[in-house]
Amino acid sequence: MKRVFDTCSSLIVLVIGLPIFVLIALAIVIDSRGGIFFRQIRVGKNEQEFGLFKFRTMKPDSEALGQITVGGRDPRVTRVGYWLRRFKFDEFPQLINILIGDMSIVGPRPEVPKYVKLYTTEQKKVLSVRPGLTDYASLEYINENELLEKSSNPNETYINEIMPAKLKLNLKYIDENSLWVDFKLIFMTIAKLFKN
Repeated sequence: MKRVFDTCSSLIVLVIGLPIFVLIALAIVIDSRGGIFFRQIRVGKNEQEFGLFKFRTMKPDSEALGQITVGGRDPRVTRVGYWLRRFKFDEFPQLINILIGDMSIVGPRPEVPKYVKLYTTEQKKVLSVRPGLTDYASLEYINENELLEKSSNPNETYINEIMPAKLKLNLKYIDENSLWVDFKLIFMTIAKLFKN
């Protein structure tokens, strides 16, 4: 049932949102050199790696300088990228990941391999379900980069404080997993985006 909901919902949003996606693509191309999409390796269900799609919001080769975005004005982020990130429009291409079965609409956010290697046995339970666009942790840490901006060592803060807290919320989602919880989280996410 969940897979049917994911497939139908993502397809509908992709079709309805196509004109907006075309405008975003044009804005990215005009604003800075580089491709329209950014593809990053993430770890999904059963520890299978996949390429997660996003609209490109950073200058080319920025990932080589670190995989964590720090602050609202990270110098690697383009002008258009700043607005895409602010309103989470950069996440829309992940609907393609949902369509092909890498992700669900609701589920723990997929992490990069570098950080998954640090998971404890308990934390690895988050890899027993398909990752998603949103869940409790996504809502709680919607402004994560602003928290990291205040840290003298963002990477350590992420590993020692933010990542464990997010994984705890991921496990809460898995324990409560149901279609009703998914609908609740979808509406909470939409409300939070409009509030921001």
